[in-house]
Amino acid sequence: MDVKEYQLLTRKTAIYPQETFLEYLTLGLASEAGEVSGVVKKYIRKDNDLDTAKEKLIKELGDVMWYWARLCDELGLNPEEVMEKNINKLLNRKANNTLQGDGDDR
Repeated sequence: MDVKEYQLLTRKTAIYPQETFLEYLTLGLASEAGEVSGVVKKYIRKDNDLDTAKEKLIKELGDVMWYWARLCDELGLNPEEVMEKNINKLLNRKANNTLQGDGDDR
């Protein structure tokens, strides 16, 4: 499945108040990212082996993707353009030897 197809399919399961979509989706994204962190924390603590962690991460990373795709869709952003701009930014930082550090304008 490609990212644009995924973005369109997320519309079928998008149930949230339209007037607060930005807040709702941003909080949902942060919440799901926290769940990803929780899975890794439990792996570090040895509650789960790597295979179990991977299975849990597939589900949680999918939820992160859903919120990201919904944000792109609601904001009228092309998800492929978002990904392309991100990788170009990172490749430029690598070329400039500024991958490490702080701030967006490196």
